Amino acid sequence: MKVYLESLGCKLNQCERDALAAQFAQAGHTVVLEPERADVCVVNTCAVTHVAARKSRQRMRHLQRRNPAARLVATGCYVTMGENGLAADLCVGNEAKDALVARVEAQLEQWDIGTSSEDPSIVEAARPRTRPMVKIQDGCDNECAYCIVHVLRGKQRNRPRDAILSEVASLIRQGYQEVVLTGVHIGSYGRDRSDSLTGLVRAILSHTPPNRLRLSSLEPWDIDPAFFALWEDPRLCRHLHLSLQSGCDRTLARMNRSYTGAQYADLVAEAREAIPDLAVTTDVIAGFPGETETDFEESAALIARIGFARTHVFVYSPRPGTQAADMPDQTEPQVRSKRAAHLRSIGRASGQRFRRRFVGRTMPVLWEMRRADGQWSGLTDNYLRVYAHSEEDLANTIRPARALGLERGGLRGALA
Repeated sequence: MKVYLESLGCKLNQCERDALAAQFAQAGHTVVLEPERADVCVVNTCAVTHVAARKSRQRMRHLQRRNPAARLVATGCYVTMGENGLAADLCVGNEAKDALVARVEAQLEQWDIGTSSEDPSIVEAARPRTRPMVKIQDGCDNECAYCIVHVLRGKQRNRPRDAILSEVASLIRQGYQEVVLTGVHIGSYGRDRSDSLTGLVRAILSHTPPNRLRLSSLEPWDIDPAFFALWEDPRLCRHLHLSLQSGCDRTLARMNRSYTGAQYADLVAEAREAIPDLAVTTDVIAGFPGETETDFEESAALIARIGFARTHVFVYSPRPGTQAADMPDQTEPQVRSKRAAHLRSIGRASGQRFRRRFVGRTMPVLWEMRRADGQWSGLTDNYLRVYAHSEEDLANTIRPARALGLERGGLRGALA
């Protein structure tokens, strides 16, 4: 059987898609890069916003048009949410995702698909060429008022430390230079077994150290200043994604976020003091229910004052089953969009200021891929996208480059 896989939404979905690709390959099937070649197309869907849900439906219909003969399998949050509209032959919710390969195999006879494979080996689709993600936990015990994820992903669950260390070691043996730890709420790792994210990071850096280790999104309440001592090891990437969501205390309280804007700003200041040239990125929501113009101005002012390296702005999206969906004073859609546009302009300006600081510097870059224009694209450890020309094959190598100037969303560079 030939299988095509893709995912929408968060990094955890991408990580799970890679894991499913590996499981299909280990079961003797072939993972293919084009849906037209597939017997079965699998989509790990998203439903965190109404836009993500719409994209999930659209993606399934798109695959159906590209390969009408293929069987379509949907999994992930859209399926778990129980919404309709997916053109799927099989739906597998998050609770059964670990058994997805077996569920598909059980359908093969009914679908009249052979189980043999011309090439029963994992191909490049099963793992990215650089920066693979390792899932350390799933689920979330928080109940942020706007978020449906704790419903769709369930309670907090941790992977055993030994399993994580084993996976990281395997990736290093395969030649990967950077590993990214991901999950729904990674800052809560280990709380059910007298462990912690700090302990896990120390163990990885001590026992199975990649050249680079990166952390995905963290919640501000999971961090204390002692956490920053981890960055004494230069292999830990100088990048923290700390979800803010709003810079207004009144809005944060209605969101069930357990900090104030001032506390968040103090945490960022402590992090920057402890970790030179740290990139701090964030998520913010525009147009949360009850957000007045004064509230929005307070939020925008704090976002501008902190000055993030990158700001992911989301237009508030009511999700059935969340507290916020039933709140009074729902902000008008056009107001949400207008506020989001303003926050994005603030984010673009602060991101450009951050990148400009590094013009003229020489920095190690993990090179990922060659663009259509011949320029190689790569990342510094502090999340700066660098573009440079080279006739060499730089994929999955760390090579220094000198930043020559700004380029859209990144830096123009030259190999040093």
